[in-house]
Amino acid sequence: MASAHRAAPGFWLAVVVTGAGTGLGAVALMHLLYVVQHTLWPGAGMDLLDAAARADWTRHLAILLGAGVLTSVGRLLLGQLPGTSIDVTSAIWLHAGRLPALRSLGSAVLSVVVVGMGVSLGRESAPKQAGAVIANAASDRGRLSDDARRLLVACGAGAGLAAAYGVPLGGALFALEVLRGELALRFVLPALLTSLIATGVAWLFLPDAPTYAIPAYTGSLGSAVWVLLAGPVAGLVAVLYVRAVAWADRHRPKGGLGVAAPVLALGLLGAVSIPFPQLLGNGRDVAELAFTGQVTPLLLLALLLLKPAATLLCLGSGAPGGLFTPSLTLGALLGGVLGYPWSLLWPGVPPGLFAVLGAAAVLAATTQGPISTVVLMVELTGQARSFILPLLLVVVVATLTARLIEARSIYDARLSDEEVRERQRQRDPTLKDG
Repeated sequence: MASAHRAAPGFWLAVVVTGAGTGLGAVALMHLLYVVQHTLWPGAGMDLLDAAARADWTRHLAILLGAGVLTSVGRLLLGQLPGTSIDVTSAIWLHAGRLPALRSLGSAVLSVVVVGMGVSLGRESAPKQAGAVIANAASDRGRLSDDARRLLVACGAGAGLAAAYGVPLGGALFALEVLRGELALRFVLPALLTSLIATGVAWLFLPDAPTYAIPAYTGSLGSAVWVLLAGPVAGLVAVLYVRAVAWADRHRPKGGLGVAAPVLALGLLGAVSIPFPQLLGNGRDVAELAFTGQVTPLLLLALLLLKPAATLLCLGSGAPGGLFTPSLTLGALLGGVLGYPWSLLWPGVPPGLFAVLGAAAVLAATTQGPISTVVLMVELTGQARSFILPLLLVVVVATLTARLIEARSIYDARLSDEEVRERQRQRDPTLKDG
């Protein structure tokens, strides 16, 4: 029956509408983020890190305290809207893709605004939410079955990621492998078409260029041996990070303390960002510097501890945002730290390559999406063919290590224990309660 629905013209029309709408939504949200960022952190053509490094301490405190106040007020206002707050992952797995439109779109707008202000979370959450809302509305209009709606919402969320980062193939695979949890052949064409349309629409208005500009690295025996040693470490770090995300998300303050928490937490982030401006934003600037070997070993080590702590602080305070780029940045910093002593023992591997491989390892292990991660890294950097063997190897080793300890991804981590068990039952119907 589900196959019949997916073969119907109405389903494919919904796919086209979802792709086009998601692309336009991503464009609007990214432009909003750029306007907020460049208004509050001014600088002609500068990234957030450059602007923050030039700003005085009063700007750091004022903007981050403002982000805290805006988060508190925004959460109170969103709480007055009809429906309950439903995460995109939870909507796909447990609510047949249904989620409250106004609350989700409001959360998306709040997310890009506070991330543009410097909150240490990812920007991909907003276009993912927008894509999911558009797909849900298209499903209502086309009267799609629950199974078709679930697929379309996953495709819409993946298309949001694809449009925001210019990664059409990676976004499609992310939708299926990470969000839908099944790389079935019958799902591939809808996911590809949705991401293709969304990215094509976004490229009419957003720059068509790799997110990270890196040199043409080449793989070597030294990098392959390092991968065998660093891969398990990356997997263990990913497990700790996923569990920390789960703890931070479940222990968000409530009541009056919940209103004050964003102001206190983001004010603290503003203070610490004065000596460490690298803590602001989603971490893209820091990752690119690590990818090109422009971060000193001591700063790499300091940021390896401080950057994930800043992300967890923001998440635990209730600030909305994504975890995709923060996870990638954590991996880049870890790879840089682990690569430095190795380069002394086995010279010849560029320091930036360690960061690229570490980013792929942690991203794959935290998302539980090894295939989509490899493709995303290729699209995000515009290359990887020259070092594809160590890239594949580190992704496999890190993901396998993580799965032996923790089956959850950073997206599952924000679900309740009951929701996680239900998702696992849907993935494997032979599982039983208890």
